[in-house]
Amino acid sequence: MSAHLLAPRSDRVAAPSHRLLERGRPPARWLIRRWYDVRVHHPERFPAEGPVVVAGNHVGFVDGPLMAIFAPRPVHALTKLEMFDGALGWFLRRSGQIPLDRTNADPAAVRTAVRVLREGRAVGVFPEGTRGPGDLTTIRSGAAYLALVTGAPVVPLTFLGTREPGGTSSSLPPRGARLDVVVGRPMPVDAVSWPRTRDHVRLTSAALRAHMRSGLADALEETGRSLPGPLPQGDRDE
Repeated sequence: MSAHLLAPRSDRVAAPSHRLLERGRPPARWLIRRWYDVRVHHPERFPAEGPVVVAGNHVGFVDGPLMAIFAPRPVHALTKLEMFDGALGWFLRRSGQIPLDRTNADPAAVRTAVRVLREGRAVGVFPEGTRGPGDLTTIRSGAAYLALVTGAPVVPLTFLGTREPGGTSSSLPPRGARLDVVVGRPMPVDAVSWPRTRDHVRLTSAALRAHMRSGLADALEETGRSLPGPLPQGDRDE
């Protein structure tokens, strides 16, 4: 039986486009590096093939583009629905990013992400759910759930330097800033067939948070960087 027929079924959702994502990454990397000093650490840790759940801490506005463009393999990132308006929305869809309603249950986004993983590609998630200190104090369960459904390993990405201390949620680093993207060690997750219980998801999510926080500490020590601290009072990542 096709994996797409397993619960949750993923045969009734369209697979995101990936041609522009794959072909556009080299020129996009060149262009971004004309503006920023982007350094990717330990790309060899990223699995060369097969499904991968990419889980990043969320510090600044450019984290999503950096994940899609600089991860060692193309990443279809779950991206907040509000970003899919106008020309930007057209580009995001053409580049294979997955719209996500953060305020309501979004089974279509989940099934689309599951389809991508079942086809052996990479899905990106920001488990903190919003931009902020990036310290992984709390995370949501989406990354753990996707890994449990598909048996995909979770690869942490740590973003450092993508927001200046005191910067707002929509601020950009100054030109020439060093941006560090640290690939963490993969966390293997065994697939659990339906019905998956809340305890399965809760325990896996707790293990993932501990794994990501350990990787964050290693990344801070290795790069000599620090996190930017909380957003300014009253600022929210809408």
